[in-house]
Amino acid sequence: MADGQPPGAGTPRPAPGRDPGLQPERTRLAWRRTTLSATAMAVLAGRQLLRSDAPGAVEVTLAVLMGLMWAAFVALAHRRMRAMAGGRPPGLPPRTALLLVGCTLALALCGAVILVRPGH
Repeated sequence: MADGQPPGAGTPRPAPGRDPGLQPERTRLAWRRTTLSATAMAVLAGRQLLRSDAPGAVEVTLAVLMGLMWAAFVALAHRRMRAMAGGRPPGLPPRTALLLVGCTLALALCGAVILVRPGH
């Protein structure tokens, strides 16, 4: 070339092994699968509760807690998916990560208690 540089020398190159177009899409899909799993678990536990003859105060309290945890989980996940819509998202704040883990563990625990409660 006339300026002594090889063709394409001034063009920025993407980092090797990183595809900026597909990684955010895969992460959004993973968030959707996770919220779908949490929804299915909450619905199945609620169905089990509704099918019981006389749910006690503990079961009803757990069902309400599951509903609240599910709503918080879906809201946090949706906020994260929206953050990923515009380019490179900021890192997941530790507080949000802790809330998501807490919601997941609470959903699993409440669901397990409802599904294996004595007398069922």
